[in-house]
Amino acid sequence: MTILFTFRSIATIPIAFMLITVAYSQQKPCATSSRFGPTDQIGNVNYITPEKTLAATKLVTKGKAYRLGIETNKDIPAFPPRTFSVTVLQPNQAAGTTLGPTRTTYNDDIIMGWVGVGTGIDGLGHVGIDNIYFNCNKAADFVAPDGLKRLGVENIPAIATRGVLLDMAGYFKSDIVKEGTAFNRAEIEGAMKRQGIRQIEKGDVVLLYTGWLKLMGKDPRRYEKGNPGLGLEGARYLASLGVAIVGADNENLEVVPFAKGAGMFEVHQILLAQNGVYIIENLNLEEMVRDQAWESLFTLGPPRITGGVQAIVNPIAIR
Repeated sequence: MTILFTFRSIATIPIAFMLITVAYSQQKPCATSSRFGPTDQIGNVNYITPEKTLAATKLVTKGKAYRLGIETNKDIPAFPPRTFSVTVLQPNQAAGTTLGPTRTTYNDDIIMGWVGVGTGIDGLGHVGIDNIYFNCNKAADFVAPDGLKRLGVENIPAIATRGVLLDMAGYFKSDIVKEGTAFNRAEIEGAMKRQGIRQIEKGDVVLLYTGWLKLMGKDPRRYEKGNPGLGLEGARYLASLGVAIVGADNENLEVVPFAKGAGMFEVHQILLAQNGVYIIENLNLEEMVRDQAWESLFTLGPPRITGGVQAIVNPIAIR
């Protein structure tokens, strides 16, 4: 085969090569790379700037605080094989022994169980895609039995930002939204319009109320088996808006059973691995919904457990 080049075509080869090179250099290093650079470990929390926090404080008009964590104990439904227990001991005080001249006594406690029980935040090292986690971190390089060497929850900064509560149960006109109901862009924007919320902004925390927590003490099997929640399109939509955290009052955040064509916990992959958006599950949003506290100052100080994948938390929202 003979290939003929004209003078003009030969002259344009370097230009075409340069364009291809530039385009390639602008590609993401991997599917989970961070927009905040190769050393980033906190994802979209970077959007919570001092200016963002200051603006969120102006949402406090009534001075009412809401604790959003549920009680953590052995009876809480949890994703198998997770369990949880507390053991209380009185060290060196057998048979009524006391300490010192003032007869000091004390109790200590030991927690035995999984961290992913109760109200918990998923760190960016929790879910990956084929062993690649947020910001191109390979499991073989940072996951160890004694803790994560990167992306541990100890890296999560103090959080104080705008919280946006979406009453999905109200939107669907249901006390408890049916399991398998997916929240995508249309449903999210529909709930916003119903509540008079103009927009979701970068660095916001979005809280999804489904009424599902009401089942925890009444029908724990149903609570565990599935739930309404965020769909694939909804996850991509919120991520595109630059939210820092998405939370819900159920065990999985994302819709279960999974939507048709969705992978196993693919919403977790979209939020955590691909976009650096944290997840909080099992939130108690009942009181906020009763008060129609659609916007608030959302605060969170996660436990600084070195190398932790997740953390049991009790976020506080202030209206």
